[in-house]
Amino acid sequence: MKTDILSRRNKVLGKNFPTFYDKPIHLVRGEGVWLYDSEGKKYLDCYNNVPHVGHCHPKVVEAISNQASTLNTHTRYLHEGILEYAEKLCSKFSNNLDQMIMVCTGSEANDIALRMAQAVTGKSGFIATDNTYHGNTGLVSQLSARRPPIGGYSKNIRLIPAPESTHPLGGSHEVQSEIFAKNVERAVYELEKDGYGFAGFMFCPIFANEGFPTVSPGFLDPTVKVIKSSGGLILSDEVQPGFGRIGSHWWGHQWLGFEPDVVTLGKPMANGHPVGAVITQQGIMEEFRSAAGYFNTFGGNPVSCAAALSTLEVIEEEGLIENAQKIGTYALNRLRDISHPLISDARGNGLFFGIEFTDSKGQPATSFTSEVVEAMRERGVLLNSIGRHRNTLKMRPPMPFSKENADLAIDTLETVLSELPL
Repeated sequence: MKTDILSRRNKVLGKNFPTFYDKPIHLVRGEGVWLYDSEGKKYLDCYNNVPHVGHCHPKVVEAISNQASTLNTHTRYLHEGILEYAEKLCSKFSNNLDQMIMVCTGSEANDIALRMAQAVTGKSGFIATDNTYHGNTGLVSQLSARRPPIGGYSKNIRLIPAPESTHPLGGSHEVQSEIFAKNVERAVYELEKDGYGFAGFMFCPIFANEGFPTVSPGFLDPTVKVIKSSGGLILSDEVQPGFGRIGSHWWGHQWLGFEPDVVTLGKPMANGHPVGAVITQQGIMEEFRSAAGYFNTFGGNPVSCAAALSTLEVIEEEGLIENAQKIGTYALNRLRDISHPLISDARGNGLFFGIEFTDSKGQPATSFTSEVVEAMRERGVLLNSIGRHRNTLKMRPPMPFSKENADLAIDTLETVLSELPL
């Protein structure tokens, strides 16, 4: 049966369409933090941030169903759903970030953020890290280091070294923040010298795709000074840390301690319904609207707004941010108690945590990490790897994740680590 579905998939979707795991899973049902395959096997989901408040949450499902049976159209007509959601969502930000554009994906949101920076500054140069991912539109893919764009990177793009945990910039965590800022400053200088100018710096405030390295509040302060003095915009991609995942705050930039000019949102905001958004200041919005005349047919439709609003309400009603803080701390402490010769670091923020593996020479243990991921999948726990060398386990479960769920995942991990050959 699985061979048949893979054959059909390759035939109509293309052979290079990626799947997770050496033995792809045919999922048929989800509930809370659990997933079920076509053979009835149950998996603990320690990876998916899309079902932010849990797979098939009944309140979100009901909101989608009720709205879909009443009205669904685009925003050239008036409807109150988008206004109610925008007012409630913007109340979670500082007073300056008070206007919203709704789209369908994080890629679209990041594309708009870059265009906002161009509209405000009149310049076209952008900076990101050299080990990140911000989406797959033509413009945004220029910032994504996962695979070079067809034709290579544009000359108005500068990718600077990402912060790291085991090999920090400058050789120590004490100087990493200053070195990072100096690299941004050098990139700004090059963009100005080459005639493109500096429009903006886009990044994830927990550097998620970089392997969520250990950084602390205040890390970005020197960089913020460079960007502000250069007249560029700070574009904060909150697709992964946002909506309370880090536990201590609603947004990653609040935890890191800076005020962005533009915030982008995506995957988790409607619990799997395709929704994204851009949050910004009135002045920036006016510049962008005047320059672009932007409209998105499906962005902000009544059904999407109902899904997003109900997701926001569930986060608050079920205390999921507090849960992320409590369970994330518990899980990270358990990870740090694991003894294994290839573990070089255990780190995380709220319900985003993992372990980095290196060999006896301090080199990335990429193959071993891949074996851990596959062994966990065989034992019914879904997670994955991340980082420049994909040698860091990435555990990013739905927000209702419990202490019992964490114990099951980490007990299974300890068993896998004790059984796998070095």
